[in-house]
Amino acid sequence: MIIKQLSDVPHAAVSGYAGVAKQIVIGPADGSDEIALRYFSLEPGGTTPHHAHAFPHLVKVEAGEGLAIDGAGAERRVQKGDYLFVPSEERHYFRNTGAVPFEFVCIVPRRGEQ
Repeated sequence: MIIKQLSDVPHAAVSGYAGVAKQIVIGPADGSDEIALRYFSLEPGGTTPHHAHAFPHLVKVEAGEGLAIDGAGAERRVQKGDYLFVPSEERHYFRNTGAVPFEFVCIVPRRGEQ
């Protein structure tokens, strides 16, 4: 069993996106053969890349508020306590619209974090 505190997890590189911090809380380096749990923090005005991938992921908003934007450009307001499911191949991104960090947990299959 592995138990961690978020404050002990180093930040991973997120190149090209100012105001976005990523931590791989549990992943391949911990021996997780099937899933990876990541933690993202977006500073006010920060945005993740507009992207799609060949696997689904689960998201739980931990702090702040923002927008979840799909491939058609539809914006859905999300806030602390919301849960999201993003299917495989669905284009999407997240944007912080608040005055404090927008933070969320993102769980993906291991191949999403290799």
